[in-house]
Amino acid sequence: MLNGLPGSGGADPAAPGRGAPYPVSDKTAWFGGVMAWLLLVVSGMLEAVWALALAASHGFTRLWPSLIFAVGLTLSMSGLAVALRSIPVGTGYAVWVGIGAVGTAVAGMVWFGEHASVARVVCLLLIVSGIVGLKLLH
Repeated sequence: MLNGLPGSGGADPAAPGRGAPYPVSDKTAWFGGVMAWLLLVVSGMLEAVWALALAASHGFTRLWPSLIFAVGLTLSMSGLAVALRSIPVGTGYAVWVGIGAVGTAVAGMVWFGEHASVARVVCLLLIVSGIVGLKLLH
């Protein structure tokens, strides 16, 4: 059950490139890599959706924002889980959180009238540059 985790005594035999029972072609690797990153980006955006819906639900007292929260959270976490099959957990989680944080902060400034200062925008751009850097290093 814990195969592939540090200290578990072995790698996941079904993981591509790690003794998989099927050959990993360039097409499979490209498709899996590109799709994993695309799924990670979409999941990060969904993180912003569920965070904003959570705020709009007013403690789950409003039906539609509460439902949007539940669906957004489920889709976001599911997408992250699938993306982490191909992307290292440290990189994937950092990118997912960064996209969600930046998306939530920008939406707050644009649609909810939250304070937008030069310093805040610069800090958000630093997060974006970190996300891009992690992708380039992958």
